[in-house]
Amino acid sequence: MTTIDDGLTAGASSATLAPVAPKNRIATLDVMRGVAVLGILAVNIPAFAYPSSVYFNPELGPFPLIGGAAVAEWVVDVFFHQKFITLFSMLFGASIFLVGGERRDKPRGRLIRNRLWWLVVIALIHGLLLWWGDVLLLYACTGLVVMFMRSWRAKTLIIVGSVITFLFFLLQGGSLLALLVAPPEVVAKVAASAGGQSGGDTAATVAASIAAYKSGWAGMLAENLKPWIFLQRVSLMFISVPTAGLMLLGMGLLKSGFWAGRSATWIYALLIVIGGAVLALLGWVDWRMIGEEDKFSRLGLVAGAVGAAPVLITLGYASLLILLTTRGLSALTAPFAPVGRMAFTNYLTQSLLMTTLFTQPWGPHWIGTLDRPALWIVVVCVWALQLVWSPLWLSRFSHGPLEWVWRCLTYGRRVPISKAG
Repeated sequence: MTTIDDGLTAGASSATLAPVAPKNRIATLDVMRGVAVLGILAVNIPAFAYPSSVYFNPELGPFPLIGGAAVAEWVVDVFFHQKFITLFSMLFGASIFLVGGERRDKPRGRLIRNRLWWLVVIALIHGLLLWWGDVLLLYACTGLVVMFMRSWRAKTLIIVGSVITFLFFLLQGGSLLALLVAPPEVVAKVAASAGGQSGGDTAATVAASIAAYKSGWAGMLAENLKPWIFLQRVSLMFISVPTAGLMLLGMGLLKSGFWAGRSATWIYALLIVIGGAVLALLGWVDWRMIGEEDKFSRLGLVAGAVGAAPVLITLGYASLLILLTTRGLSALTAPFAPVGRMAFTNYLTQSLLMTTLFTQPWGPHWIGTLDRPALWIVVVCVWALQLVWSPLWLSRFSHGPLEWVWRCLTYGRRVPISKAG
């Protein structure tokens, strides 16, 4: 019998299924989860620190995007935006197979269904009561569909996942490139309709939203509910399908041995080079866009099109982490593994910390008071906190606290948490 990352034994009965022993975990997955959950905070913090309309349209923020603020925004756009959520989506797809196994394995099939349905419940609590930008509901609902494909061969999963991802890039990036040759009146019409939820917002409505967040529980919950509803509608119409593609790709890469470092070194090296080239191009065009108000200028359209292909950069990041972890330089990546083993706890803890600081009635109500460079200070402090507390917790316990709660709910029984238990 063989063990897998979440500690389930192939062919075991439901009574003997149990979470993984730390020694049996796939180290590269933990490292990548850790890097991903830390990187996601750098992207998410404006959605905690400002009203949701500012997240969708940074120009509406209470501080102008000039000088250090513009550079801080450039760093997020180039190195973080969409890259780490893409990695997280692929790793979530891998975890569906790690927990659920092949479809013929009925006990583990029940386990993955329980796991995802409980995630729906946790996501609703997180999104409705804490923070509107929750991604767990999207993952849980998409995972409940993707799990039916988990017995496909690695090659099939990679091909289907890649095709979905590529078609989404064509839809998003290709449409932006098409505007390069479109008549000016068409470009103007598209620009006027852009902005999503923030389309009708102004500095005055942003200020009103900040005041509502500071008014107490009712105001906070109402302001949180509006963008949450908008996000669910957008997720259903536009995000769920590409997320499913990334999950299938991640599942296929797990089955192929890519995530574990079993692919040829030249494959990882090639992906690093390709990802680095795309990253350099994105960095250059985004740098040229600093201070440019017209996001539908020719340069802005090129920047948007390049940014629509984050998976190439993400695979470059992942390949670098895998090579470092499996080719003799694991000391450089080891600090991220405990963060990844507690990724669920760390993701939700980030929300608790950030909403406490910015929006919750019990906190200091920092919403709208910090500029982008100051937000980076907060991000680095939280990174340091989670890099320190994760290994300290795991030195005494075998699971993160919220991982333990989720696993107890999933298994329908109390699972041991202490290393002695």
